[in-house]
Amino acid sequence: MDRKSERTIATSVLVIGTGGGGLRAAIELTNAGVDVLAVGKRPKADAHTSLAAGGINAALGTMDAQDSWQQHAADTLKEGYFLGDPRTVQIVTQGAAEGIHELESYGMPFAREADGRISQRFFGAHKYRRTAFAGDYTGLEIQRTLLAEAARLGVPIVDNVYITRILVQDNVVFGAYGFDLDDGTHYRIYADAVILAAGGHTRIWRRTSSRRDENTGDAFRLAVEAGARLRDPELVQFHPSGIVEPENAAGTLVSEAARGEGGILRNALGERFMAKYDPRRMELSTRDRVALACYTEILEGRGTPNGGVWLDVSHLPRETIMTRLPRVYHMLLDVQMLDITAAPIEIAPTAHYSMGGVWVRPEDHSTEVDGLYVIGEAASGLHGANRLGGNSLTELLVYGRITGRAAAKYSADLAVHRRSADAIASARAEIDELLAADGHENVRVLQRAVRDTMTRRAGVVRDEEGLTAGLSELDTIEKRMADVGVHPDIAGFQDLAQAFDLKSSLLAARATMEAARERRETRGCHNRSDYPDVDPALRVNLVWSPATGVTREPIPEAPQEITDLVEEVSQHGKLVE
Repeated sequence: MDRKSERTIATSVLVIGTGGGGLRAAIELTNAGVDVLAVGKRPKADAHTSLAAGGINAALGTMDAQDSWQQHAADTLKEGYFLGDPRTVQIVTQGAAEGIHELESYGMPFAREADGRISQRFFGAHKYRRTAFAGDYTGLEIQRTLLAEAARLGVPIVDNVYITRILVQDNVVFGAYGFDLDDGTHYRIYADAVILAAGGHTRIWRRTSSRRDENTGDAFRLAVEAGARLRDPELVQFHPSGIVEPENAAGTLVSEAARGEGGILRNALGERFMAKYDPRRMELSTRDRVALACYTEILEGRGTPNGGVWLDVSHLPRETIMTRLPRVYHMLLDVQMLDITAAPIEIAPTAHYSMGGVWVRPEDHSTEVDGLYVIGEAASGLHGANRLGGNSLTELLVYGRITGRAAAKYSADLAVHRRSADAIASARAEIDELLAADGHENVRVLQRAVRDTMTRRAGVVRDEEGLTAGLSELDTIEKRMADVGVHPDIAGFQDLAQAFDLKSSLLAARATMEAARERRETRGCHNRSDYPDVDPALRVNLVWSPATGVTREPIPEAPQEITDLVEEVSQHGKLVE
C-alpha cells in the first residue's frame, strides 16, 4: 500500500457508529471538554435509529401519575422472561426521564397534550402510558435532534468510513483502523478509548427489517477480535410483520401500529388465526407470540403461495390510515404500489432486533478490554428474551450519557498509552490482502448462503438437528471464503465492505447457532421445537467467545421493590411496537 493513501487521526475518544447512542455519547464527551471523533459507515442523517417508529419510554407520569421507574423495571424484566440483568434494567429505567428531558432541551418535537404536557401512549406489556412519541417517526426525530445538537456543539463526524479493526495492545485499546468507502483511503485513528455503537446482527437472516449495509454483525466481530465476549447472541427478536416482496425489500417492517390501530391477521384460508393462539388479546398479543403464530400458520400450509399471511387494515377509515399510519401507507405504495386502504398486506416474520450482544458491565458498559465500551443494540443486558417496545431508544440515551462520562474519565486518568506497530500492520494487511484477492467465489453469493442457513436452521423455531447442520454449513461457507474475489471499481469500495460484512456475518452466525443449541428450552423469542418448555436451570446468560465456546453466567437477583411489582399486564387497546 502507498502510505500516501493512509490518513492518521488522533483523538481522545473514538465513537464508532453515528446513530442515537453514538451521537449521545459524543455530545456528552464534547460537553465534558474531551476531544471526540464520531465515525460512521452510513450517512449520519440516515443511521438505523431513524427507522424506529413508535416511541421512547420513561415513567414521566404525565398521563398516569402512579407510574414509577420501579414499575417500568418490573415490566421490562417480566417481558424479557427474567434473562435481563436487573442492574442494567434499573439504570435504564431510573435514567429514562432524564433522557427525555435532555431531548426536550435539544428541541425534540414530542407530541403534546393540549396543556403542553408530553403525550404518552400505551405500548404492549406496559402497565401504564409511558411511551413518548413523535407520530410514527420517533426515531427519525431523535436522530435529527441529536444531529442538530452535535452540530451546535461542533462535534466532528466523519461519514463513509468503514472500521475494520479495533487496535489493541496487551488488552488495552489504542484506536481503530478502517477505510474510506468512496476512494479506499486507509484510516489509522489513535484514541485513548473507543465507544462501539455499531448495531446488531439481524441482517444475517433472509428476511430482516435492517437495510442491506447495516446490522451485519460488525460490532460483534470488532469486539470479539479485540478480546471481548458476546452474551446471549441467540436471543433475536423476530417482528411478526415484514413484507414478503419484492426480494430486495423482503422483511421491511410494517409497523405494529397497524395492529394497534385495529389491523386483522388472516391466513390464506381467510381465517382470523390469532383466535387459536391468544383468544383474549388476539392481534394485540406480544410480539414473540404473534411472530410464532404467523410462522406456525405458514409452516402448517395455511400461508400464502409466497410464504406469508395477510395483515388487513382496509376496513379502517381512510382518515385513520392516513393520519395514524402514514409511514406504512407510503412505504407500501413505494415498494409494491399497494394501496393499503383497499387491499391487505402480505407479511411474514422478519429478524428485527438483537437482544443479546457484547458482554458489558452494567455500571458503565465497559468490556473486558480496557478502554473499550459498547452501547445500543451492539451491547447486551437490558432486554433479556423479548424486548419491551420503546425501550431501545431509551437505552441509547441513558447509556450514551453514562458511557460518554466513563470514557472521558478513563481518558483523563490514562498515564501511559502504548501503541503496537504490529497491530497496525496486521490491520493494514487485512485490507490489502482482501483487495488483492482474485478468487472465483463471489462475496454476495456467500452472504446469501449465510442468510439461507440462518433462516432455515436458526429462524423463529430451532431444533438440535437443524442447528448442528447449520454449523456444518457455516464451516463450508468459511472454507469457500478463502477463495473470494474482491473487485472495487470506479463507484467505490463497497465490494471490500461486503467482504468484511461477510466476515462479521459468519462470526455472528456461529455465535448465534452455538448459543441457540446450548439453550435447550423455549423462552421468549427463542423457540426450540425439541424443548418446548421453559427450563428453570437455563435462567442464565449464555456467554460466547471463539476460544471458550458457550459458558453459563448466573443472573443477579432483582431488588424486592421491583419484583413485588411484577404482574401480568393486559394488552387491551395497546400498541405493541
